[in-house]
Amino acid sequence: MGIFSKLKGELIDIIEWLDPSNDTMVYRFERYQNEIKNGAKLTVREGQIAVFINEGQIADVFNPGMYELKTENLPILSTLKGWKYGFNSPFKAEVYFLSTRNITDQKWGTKTL
Repeated sequence: MGIFSKLKGELIDIIEWLDPSNDTMVYRFERYQNEIKNGAKLTVREGQIAVFINEGQIADVFNPGMYELKTENLPILSTLKGWKYGFNSPFKAEVYFLSTRNITDQKWGTKTL
């Protein structure tokens, strides 16, 4: 990871999911080392809900709207305080988006021989 990537990772996150396929049921927001910063903006669109996992526990479930997330990852400060963890924050957070739309052409089960 280069210095530019590390500095970019210190910025506040904008978390959203745009599903171009319209057939994905669950999407995990990708964030380097799961270090979602305090004050991150979460946008949940119609047809979605979002589940916020903070330090391994379900912290909240969000309906459509815009929200601000609270974590222990303060931009720059949490990285400096994480020197004993290789400058990685020990405070992990994740966001999972779940589609609430009806998916009609979904194949289930096993193949018939």
